[in-house]
Amino acid sequence: MTKPSLPELLHAAVTAVGGTERPGQVTMAEAVAEAVDDQSHLLVQAGTGTGKSLGYLVPALAHGERVVVATATLALQRQLVERDLPRTVESLHPLLRRRPQFAMLKGRSNYLCLHRLHEGVPQDEEEGLFDQFEAAAPSSKLGQDLLRLRDWSDETETGDRDDLTPGVSDRAWAQISVSSRECLGATKCAYGAECFAEAARERAKLADVVVTNHALLAIDAIEGAPVLPSHEVLIVDEAHELVSRVTGVATGELTPAQVNRAVRRAAKLVNEKAADALQTAAEGFERVMELALPGRLEEVPEDLAYALMALRDAARTVISAIGATRDKSVEDENAVRKQALASVESIHAVAERITQGSEYDVVWYEQHDRFGPSVRVAPLSVSGLLREKLFAERSVVLTSATLKLGGDFNGVGASLGLAPEGTAGEDVPQWKGLDVGSPFDYPKQGILYVARHLNTPGREGSRTDMLDELAELVEAAGGRTLGLFSSMRGAKAAAEELRGRMDRPILLQGEETLGELIKNFAADPETCLFGTLSLWQGVDVPGASCQLVVMDRIPFPRPDDPLMSARQKAVEEAGGNGFMAVAATHAALLMAQGAGRLVRATGDKGVVAVLDPRLANARYGSYLRASLPDFWYTTDRNQARRSLAAIDAQAKAAGA
Repeated sequence: MTKPSLPELLHAAVTAVGGTERPGQVTMAEAVAEAVDDQSHLLVQAGTGTGKSLGYLVPALAHGERVVVATATLALQRQLVERDLPRTVESLHPLLRRRPQFAMLKGRSNYLCLHRLHEGVPQDEEEGLFDQFEAAAPSSKLGQDLLRLRDWSDETETGDRDDLTPGVSDRAWAQISVSSRECLGATKCAYGAECFAEAARERAKLADVVVTNHALLAIDAIEGAPVLPSHEVLIVDEAHELVSRVTGVATGELTPAQVNRAVRRAAKLVNEKAADALQTAAEGFERVMELALPGRLEEVPEDLAYALMALRDAARTVISAIGATRDKSVEDENAVRKQALASVESIHAVAERITQGSEYDVVWYEQHDRFGPSVRVAPLSVSGLLREKLFAERSVVLTSATLKLGGDFNGVGASLGLAPEGTAGEDVPQWKGLDVGSPFDYPKQGILYVARHLNTPGREGSRTDMLDELAELVEAAGGRTLGLFSSMRGAKAAAEELRGRMDRPILLQGEETLGELIKNFAADPETCLFGTLSLWQGVDVPGASCQLVVMDRIPFPRPDDPLMSARQKAVEEAGGNGFMAVAATHAALLMAQGAGRLVRATGDKGVVAVLDPRLANARYGSYLRASLPDFWYTTDRNQARRSLAAIDAQAKAAGA
């Protein structure tokens, strides 16, 4: 029997999921197959509606080697495992003469821990463990959640938090889950044989396709202890998120509350001298943090350095002491010791990292409304780490609807540690950039309107002219507006202002769960939804409910963002253009994602309105506009209003 061709396989898969073949999808599948066969790397931009999941799954399954697919969002992981993969595998089975296996793998804390559930949680203040079910009143929300978790543990096959519906609070989940550092290990745990996290790892070892998330991929790369099974092909979907997710995993943090918790956990397990030294160091650290002002620390101040060295040394002593002690009076001491050890090791690692003062790290103070002050440390860049760990031993395909910024892939490529496309060299990963376009006719389906006549937004102060413009646009559109704001303060001010001016429902992020807000927004065309960062990327509302997407300003990073400003400065010191490499790239990615909320289906029509004249007037405006979908462009406010009114009338005539 001849080997089935890629177009045959793709046709079978697309038919099975009830989709339509797109030229871009075919081009993408062929490019992915070529990259996998050549063991080279591919950056592929595939616009909304291309069907990119099948564009990479089909060639990956046809290749026959193990593939890891890493995504940023839970929604896409579920879509792959619950919808795309089962149907694709079924449809390809007759042609491939084999049935590829697939599995989902997440970090350990995403799975219910049977040891925690049955033996209780090591308690901070008391010796031994306490039964969280007795401690929480059955009538309380926490008590009800815990009882439901206990019942669920008997029926779940996966123990995966995301399979529990409705979900439970983070506080409840923390009572019955452990981090990888706190885990006793399958061989030492009484429940090791039934462990959900271990079962997920075993399934992944046997699977042909392992679906995971960017965070676990980052942990696998950074910590050196492999979490993912060995694989020949890595596909990173939603790849525009990868750098920020890897940065997040590589960021360390210390807070007084976290240090005090570690002191309490360790106190009963070590000798008095070691416990007192850690307690004293914790008090010294807390005193320093009381005076901390938010901002970057170009050099670690003397008082902080002294407090951190004391913490580091005391933590090291406690770690040795915990390793050498056994207290028979503590019931199930292993769990208590392991949790205490994890807390103290984490403090030791961050304190040591900051006191070592690497030139490749950025250190800053942060002030959180709920959690108080913290000191944080993050890598200045993750590009070297990604180049070394990601591209060295496997073929990597990175895909997203937004990878091509300002007309090429080199900006995103540089953030991933890749030299400009086409650069030759022995240790230089070879890669190709490919834009397979979109099935949508952007110039006919959408208008990009830039409000050139408005005042340039300043850092502070109200923008009365912007709010007037926003109100007029929303009125012309008949509601149907997704408002994307660069700050929560801006979103709140706009929601309050428009609620006072018009009789349309204005939903505001934070007043309800995100899922509920999006559902209500989609259900009623007159409704508007205003919010900040997660709305720029997470909203998929095709049809007449979203015909106007408004951005209040270009979403540059805040000038006082310690990490972004440090990265910008580093590029400038190396002779590059820091503003374009960091701030403009950041803004371009977000704007491309935001503008992508407008057209989600072939029948969608509408306007993306940017209420920031700099997009039309500033030198970098053309770079940002080149990163957006190819909408028809205007700065004529009357044209924008007329178009919105016409689209609204059309939708009403169609009953939407």
